[in-house]
Amino acid sequence: MKVAAITGGAGGMGLAAAQRLAADGATVVVLDRNAQASERAVAALTGSGHRGIMLDVSCEGDVATAFEQIETKVGPVSILANFAGIFPWPKSGVRPRIVETSIEEWERTFSVNALGTFMTIREMLRWRGRKPVEHGRIVNISSSAAQIGGYNGSAAYVSSKGAILSLTKLAAREAAPLGITVNAIAPGTIDTPLLRTVMPTEKDAAYVEKIPIARIGRPDDVVAALAYLVSVEASYVTGACLDVNGGMRMQ
Repeated sequence: MKVAAITGGAGGMGLAAAQRLAADGATVVVLDRNAQASERAVAALTGSGHRGIMLDVSCEGDVATAFEQIETKVGPVSILANFAGIFPWPKSGVRPRIVETSIEEWERTFSVNALGTFMTIREMLRWRGRKPVEHGRIVNISSSAAQIGGYNGSAAYVSSKGAILSLTKLAAREAAPLGITVNAIAPGTIDTPLLRTVMPTEKDAAYVEKIPIARIGRPDDVVAALAYLVSVEASYVTGACLDVNGGMRMQ
């Protein structure tokens, strides 16, 4: 039995990831700030033994408690997928410039996107150091905005996602002796509820002109990349970032 812990797993890409990993046979633990949404997500998953646990990834105590519950009541975590994240957006609908970015917004964004990812990785590695698993996997979610300097993303968001890219490489080095790979996915524009808070569908036609594949991405596009990175076949891939952006960014 493989236990997959998914932060932000009650909605958007995280929910799609929970559905895919459950369908692939994993026992899924949905970790999300919205406890009711977590329970609804778990109830609809294929298979049995799944659990929903309320988690604020920005709270150190919550992260430690959540892992304690998983490890003692479900089983050792083999897969950690970090989908929890926020995308601050002003009511004006205009991307704030650096000079307009408050310290409060910066710290709040980093506390979820960067610090939250760090703390879940740290807890995973602490537990696996005590009790190793075969084919351990950690997958973090960055963003193409971090690679290109952002279009609509704020300085806080873009920088927090850039921090995840660097953290992924460092974690990959430290996790390798434990038999754990650590990789990142950098999605482009993906059709999720979060996207629709800042981009109405009537703007899609103009936006896709920038994308070689000529469509907005779907959660399943990202989840397909996740499924590969957590597979046994990806055992020689670590410290990498897999771009899922329809060709919008090419190196």
